Amino acid sequence: MDTIFALASARGKAGVSVIRVSGPQAREAVATLCTLPDVSHRAVVRALRIGDDLLDRALVIAFDAPASFTGEDVVELHVHGSPAIVAALLHALGEVPGLRIAEAGEFTRRALENDRLDLAQVEGLSDLIEAETEAQRRQAIRVFSGELGLVVSDWRQKLIRAASLLEATIDFVDEDVPVDVLPEVRALLGDVAESVRQQVQGQRVAERVRDGFEVAIVGPPNVGKSTLLNALAGREAAITSEVAGTTRDVIEVRMDVEGLPLTFLDTAGLRETEDAVESIGISRARDRAEAADLRIILLERKDSEPMLAPGATDIVLVTKSDLWADADISAVTGDGIQNLVANVASVLSERAGGAGLAIRERHRQEMQRAFASLGIARDRIDATPDLAELIAEDVRTAIRCLDALVGRVDVEHLLDEIFSSFCIGK
Repeated sequence: MDTIFALASARGKAGVSVIRVSGPQAREAVATLCTLPDVSHRAVVRALRIGDDLLDRALVIAFDAPASFTGEDVVELHVHGSPAIVAALLHALGEVPGLRIAEAGEFTRRALENDRLDLAQVEGLSDLIEAETEAQRRQAIRVFSGELGLVVSDWRQKLIRAASLLEATIDFVDEDVPVDVLPEVRALLGDVAESVRQQVQGQRVAERVRDGFEVAIVGPPNVGKSTLLNALAGREAAITSEVAGTTRDVIEVRMDVEGLPLTFLDTAGLRETEDAVESIGISRARDRAEAADLRIILLERKDSEPMLAPGATDIVLVTKSDLWADADISAVTGDGIQNLVANVASVLSERAGGAGLAIRERHRQEMQRAFASLGIARDRIDATPDLAELIAEDVRTAIRCLDALVGRVDVEHLLDEIFSSFCIGK
């Protein structure tokens, strides 16, 4: 396998930049620049020289295989973050025969191929790098730490036990099997199926934590939707006007609210209209509002009838408390804004608490396939318990789905797409 190298930290000026070298020639290559530490994982300060030219004094750490991120011999150079130093070192490494610059995500791909990470952990690492809020960080670190892999491993062991019991009845079909294995098989399948079902239910919430919750601000024209969006954003994100129907399209503002990633949507005012363009905006407003995770429904008066029926957790407020004594909020004065934000955070934080470990649509699909196979197996046990061969094959199908979930089988076609989202140094 080639020895690869790349800048593993962000580009540009920095206090420290990290250059990583991984592969069978890692030690030999870096030895052309400095004397390496004798002991793996020991950090030493070394002078880096290109010929007689002193380039920098760096922290050098060598990791012997397999105890490294990639599972290969790895050497890291922690240098001063000068673009000139980094460029000179990358050029020097590129001149070493057998070395080449790493492709996007290639370090992580090697970690997967060398069983240092499973595929779910790779996806968790990608999300961890992209995390912008505390909720995203917490969720990503759980997956990157291998929690989903541990859960899948437990499911897999139980299903392998069930399959082995069924295989025993097949292998000894002409002999008396002293124990009826079907009750234990049924219990094992039921236990796994219920656990899978719970993770499937929590996948959508986990995906929303990763991608962001949507909160739609809806109401009639001139009720203060755009003004409220601007107040929440702290800037003029939407045009405000006394002319009804100013907002024709959905305006989005992404925010971090108490650690949760939220996108607030300012929608067109809901009313009957003959204006063709405004009608399109109103139709889009209804569609986005109905698809949103939460709706803030604004009313002009307490006795006003909402034009969109509120859900159980939707927030209904009377606006313009700067003008009406019985109103709840004013985007002009800021009255009630803090309480609104706290209410939104409370509702969505509670929802986020139900997030599962499966964070991607791919995870949900594989778990649903496994769940379906387990359902077929359980139905066969009840209807045709003598067909152990078919029941065992259903169980093996479920095992293959779980193996695909963590990257053991049938995922080669996914790898290029997954690793294309990584930067070159990762």
